[in-house]
Amino acid sequence: METALGIFSAFGLSASAGLNAYIPLLVIALMARFTNLITLSKPWDALTSWWIIGLLVVLTMVEFLVDKFPAINHVNDFIVQTFVRPAAGAIAFAASANVITEVHPILAIALGILVAGSVNAVKSLAVRPAVSAATGSAGNTPVSMAEDATSTTLSVMSVVAPVVVAIVLVSAASYALYYFVLRSPEE
Repeated sequence: METALGIFSAFGLSASAGLNAYIPLLVIALMARFTNLITLSKPWDALTSWWIIGLLVVLTMVEFLVDKFPAINHVNDFIVQTFVRPAAGAIAFAASANVITEVHPILAIALGILVAGSVNAVKSLAVRPAVSAATGSAGNTPVSMAEDATSTTLSVMSVVAPVVVAIVLVSAASYALYYFVLRSPEE
């Protein structure tokens, strides 16, 4: 059962990184530093260093602010975060999966890249352009705030209640599969 919980947690944290690269890493670092809910093994225990926590706080604040300005947001999403979010997802997946399970690090990194990269692609290529087009970019700030709140909630829940996260992620993936692939165009 603990193995499944570790995997659920890893998937939730890497999905969260697809929305905001630094929030799940900061949640992992803080929870590992101040609680016994997560204990990081080497080399991931470096996340609990005060220097890394401070850097993650600064990077989280920078991404939070940059993401609120439409023109800068698009540059950030398409150029910078296209590479950063999958990398953060890989770190989040590998660090959290290795806590309880013996998932091979290469597999963990690959899964983290895939999950975070997929979430980031949907955000950057579908959701944000649609919001910008529909609202003349006025909707980007509230959507960005919702993404940050979702990323924070998903990150914390991934550590505290990974089964709930698994249910939410499976439900969301099932709905997306049905809506975008399986449903008939007439519906």
